[in-house]
Amino acid sequence: MKAAIYTKYGSPEVLEIKEVEKPTPKDNEVLVKVHATTVTAGDVRMRGFKVPLSYWLFARIALGFRGPRISILGGELAGEIESVGIDVKNFKKGDQVFAYPGHHGGGYGEYVCLSEDSAIAIKSSNLNFEEAAAISFGGNTALHFLKQANIQKGKKVLIYGASGSVGTYAVQLAKYFGAEVTGVCSTTNKDLVKSLGADKVIDYTKENFSKNGEIYDVILDTVGKASLSDCMRSLKEEGIYLQVVATPAVSIQMKWAGMNSDKTLIGGTAVPKSENLLFLKELIEEGEIKPVIDRKYPLEQIVEAHRYVDKGHKKGNVVINV
Repeated sequence: MKAAIYTKYGSPEVLEIKEVEKPTPKDNEVLVKVHATTVTAGDVRMRGFKVPLSYWLFARIALGFRGPRISILGGELAGEIESVGIDVKNFKKGDQVFAYPGHHGGGYGEYVCLSEDSAIAIKSSNLNFEEAAAISFGGNTALHFLKQANIQKGKKVLIYGASGSVGTYAVQLAKYFGAEVTGVCSTTNKDLVKSLGADKVIDYTKENFSKNGEIYDVILDTVGKASLSDCMRSLKEEGIYLQVVATPAVSIQMKWAGMNSDKTLIGGTAVPKSENLLFLKELIEEGEIKPVIDRKYPLEQIVEAHRYVDKGHKKGNVVINV
C-alpha cells in the first residue's frame, strides 16, 4: 500500500511517499481503508521532535531514541472498513467510520488496523470523509477538558487559541453547554471565531485579555501560549484553569500556583475515547457543532501540508485526502 512515512526526525522534507506492506487485522481489529486524515499539531511535533527540554527524555523514550518508533503518522482519520477480525462484534465490512488512533498514527497510509475497543465510531451520514476526519483530535481534546470544568449555563469562559483545531471545537462546545464565551485569536481569525458562536472576540495582537478587567469562571488555553500569571489574574477566586499543552515545567508552575490559591488548575493529556466521539457525532447530527477545515491536500503533497501547519496559523483543521 502507499503511505507517507518518516524514518528520522526533522523538517517536513523527512516525509516520503513509499510502498509499504498492507497490514492484516488481528482477531479483535478492523482493517480500515483510509479516505482522509489530517495534519495536527501532534503530528508536527512528533515529526520534528519539537518538545520542551524538560520533556525531552520522556518524549525520546516514548517516540524512539534513534528514530521514530512509529513511521506512519496521522492521529485521526475517516474511512471504510474493508475487513474485520473473527472476534469483532460492533463493526462490519462496509461500515464508514472515523477514528482517533492518536500517537499510534496510521492515518497517512492507505490502510490501517484498529482495535474495535479503540476510539472509533460510525461516522455521521451528513458528513463526508474529509469532514469526519477533522473531528477526533480537536473535538475529543476540547470535550475532555471542558467536561472537567463542569461548565453550566451562564458561566463565563475564555478560550485562548480559539481558531485552532481544539479552539474551534471548544468555542462551539462551551456555547452548547450554555456558557458566555470569549475567544482569543489573531486579527485574521476574528470573524471565524465569531461565526462559531463566541459572544466576544479579543485580538491578542492588539489587546491583552488580562488587562480589560474581565473575570472568568473558566480559562482554557488550547495552545500553551497564554501567560499563567495573566490567566490566574483573570480567574474568579474559585475559577478553573485548563491547560491543553501542559509540559513538565508548566505542570510544576501550575501545582505551585494551585497550592497558593483556591483556584483549580488542570493539565495533562486528553485520552482518546469512543464515548467522546459518539457524543460529538450526536451534536454534529443535531447541527450543534461542525468541523472547521482550513485547507485540503492530497497525500502526495504531505510535505507542503506540514510546511503550512508548521507556521502555526492554521484555522481549524488541515485535511489530507488519502
